[in-house]
Amino acid sequence: MATTLFARLIQPNLMFLQALFVGLACLLSVPSYAQTFSSIEVEGNQRITEATIRSLAGIPTGTEVTPAQVNRALQNLYDSGFFEEVRIEPVGSTLRIAVSENPTINRISIEGNRRIDDDALLPVIGSRPGRTFSVSQTEADVRAIIETYSAQGRIAAEVQPLIIRRSDNRVDLVFEVLEGQVTEIDNISFVGNSDFSDRRLRRVLETKEARLFSGLFANDTFIEDRLAFDAQQLREFYQNRGYLDFAVLSSSAELSRERNAFLVNFRVQEGQQYRFGEVSFRADVEIEDSSVFERVISIRSGQIHDPRQIDFVLQDLDNEADGLGLAFVRSDVEIIRDDDALTTDIVFVLTRGPRAFVERIDIEGNSTTLDRVIRRQFETVEGDVLNERQIREATDRIRALGYFSSVDVSAREGSSPEQQVIDVDVTEQATGSLTFGGSFSSSSGAALTLSIVERNFLGRGQTVGLGFSTSSSNQNVTLQFIEPSVLDRDLRFSTSLAARTFRPSQVPLENESIDFSFGIEFPVSENASLSTAYFYERDDITIDEDDEGSVTEYVSNDVGEYDASGLRFTYTNDRRNSVVNPTSGYVFRATQSFAGLGGSQRYSESVVSFTTFRSFFNNQLVFSAEIEGGILENLGDEDIPILNRFNLGGDNLRGFEDFGVGPRDSNDDPLGGTKYAVARLEASFPLGLPEELGIFGGVFLDAGTIWDLEDNPVGGLPAVNDDPDIRAAIGFSIFWETVIGPLRFNFSEVLEKQPQDKEENFRFTIDARF
Repeated sequence: MATTLFARLIQPNLMFLQALFVGLACLLSVPSYAQTFSSIEVEGNQRITEATIRSLAGIPTGTEVTPAQVNRALQNLYDSGFFEEVRIEPVGSTLRIAVSENPTINRISIEGNRRIDDDALLPVIGSRPGRTFSVSQTEADVRAIIETYSAQGRIAAEVQPLIIRRSDNRVDLVFEVLEGQVTEIDNISFVGNSDFSDRRLRRVLETKEARLFSGLFANDTFIEDRLAFDAQQLREFYQNRGYLDFAVLSSSAELSRERNAFLVNFRVQEGQQYRFGEVSFRADVEIEDSSVFERVISIRSGQIHDPRQIDFVLQDLDNEADGLGLAFVRSDVEIIRDDDALTTDIVFVLTRGPRAFVERIDIEGNSTTLDRVIRRQFETVEGDVLNERQIREATDRIRALGYFSSVDVSAREGSSPEQQVIDVDVTEQATGSLTFGGSFSSSSGAALTLSIVERNFLGRGQTVGLGFSTSSSNQNVTLQFIEPSVLDRDLRFSTSLAARTFRPSQVPLENESIDFSFGIEFPVSENASLSTAYFYERDDITIDEDDEGSVTEYVSNDVGEYDASGLRFTYTNDRRNSVVNPTSGYVFRATQSFAGLGGSQRYSESVVSFTTFRSFFNNQLVFSAEIEGGILENLGDEDIPILNRFNLGGDNLRGFEDFGVGPRDSNDDPLGGTKYAVARLEASFPLGLPEELGIFGGVFLDAGTIWDLEDNPVGGLPAVNDDPDIRAAIGFSIFWETVIGPLRFNFSEVLEKQPQDKEENFRFTIDARF
């Protein structure tokens, strides 16, 4: 049965009682004068050998032993952790050491834990079955379990350790857990800020306030370690906006009076905002033409001081120096502050760096991931000149892989001062995922998805994925494989196989298709890439029996089997500052497909898009503008089916239904088009609601057209309107970011349309992942 005495033994007064016991034992059993012992007897030991006990005691025979030596021997035996009780008694010329060994742990169990399972808790404790039971280790285990719960916001968690005595001096160790409730954050406040409101600064933090429907949102539980990260986020936010002297003076979290929530406060010092003053270049090494370096300096006087821009220029200067073959040359920057004018003069300096080479790269901590997957993230190889900036960039690339929970890269002296060893220490994390998802659209209904993805297959850095999705109009099964570095070069190979059934409600056709493709993608510049791929597509298009005989030849002519084999080229230039939530920069993409390498279909398809982003009022207002267009040219004798032509409406032209814009036959069935153009303008902004709700608004204006059928009219049917008439719609959006996925509500009003077009004034979508 579980003993309650144990619970008392591990209280903080344990060490005091033990020390008192040891002291009394010494006073009572050890004489107050030196004594010589001819032998030492050990009794009571079962697992610990006599030789080990004598060695731990450290008392010699044949020489005088002082009381202090005996006292120290007693303490040594207790400190070993092997014994519950130790007595040292002189019996004539014999010193008797009587011990009672600590029990061994038979099994360990955790009870009462529902939110965190055993697989997550057992690794954090140091006690193990088969080891000697230790009170101090058990105390440490209790603290480790409580800290694990605290990291998930359950700071009220309690842990009670118990022991159950078994035969043969064994015990079962049980940790009884009272998990308690999640402690949420009721309020986040700031002191000392004047240029930015509390509302704006809360958006910077990882920590969020708990509000209405807080169960739907992440990061509203208190985690102490997150405060340090939030403080760093604040520093970066201000310094990237020119506040050089900004400092977080303190960050604190206090329990509310009811002790059920936390009040978080940051005390900050903003300082003054600085702008770039004079920007110049100086070379402290001999170079032929300084204008080569001056051209890459993109900073201009009068801009807000942004350290990120300085880093970009330093990187460009290093690249120029490397391209010119300048060894042991590095770029640096001198910043001269003018506190009266609130400016910073920037001097970029090309200087002679230390003579250092990379001797080797040592990698540790990767039990699954192969060394070469990590090593190929370095542009530097053994024997190269050491470039600290390249090392930092390689560190960022290793972190971006997503294979490791922590990455530490450092340099140390190797076989000589000029030889440096790069140490890479990583901690691996799970790279496989099983994802269930769902989405809903007011136009196409509900959809379910299931995907299994391994992003580091066999530790080779390869991605293998299997996905399945189904909805009222689509069923898809997709298998993909990606090799990010063919032959350890910057070549990305990908291949996919997909089976799809497409039944759009707006068109009386069904397409069962099989798509196969493989290709290579490679960089052509720092921000641009080019991919080349081979594709094969097979389509089997049918009409539902209920619709046979009621459709026009425009639709019925599409029934049959089609296959296309060809090449696809895609050029992408991405200069956005963020892939997830861009606020500046642009992305340009051009795709050219040629079908005709066998198969019945022969065509050329060209699609080009350009999107630019810009923000105002400290990223409160984000504006985006996009233009997109495509041309589909039939190069063969067989018509291109409706479902393979371009279509407008829904998400690509808001304010209209899917397939809602463009030519239609006399039955009002959409026919698509071979040419289209569309422009989209959008601005997003806060609505004045608490940021923790994740609700913000937007306005949009879409305009576009789709035109040109291959064969108009068909047979004896009358011609349809396939002119490039402009359609336009304006609208308002509400975005709601939740844990289960982003929700979007679009309210629109059509400004320009044609009589046959189908309007859609409201659309609601949600995309969830579990």
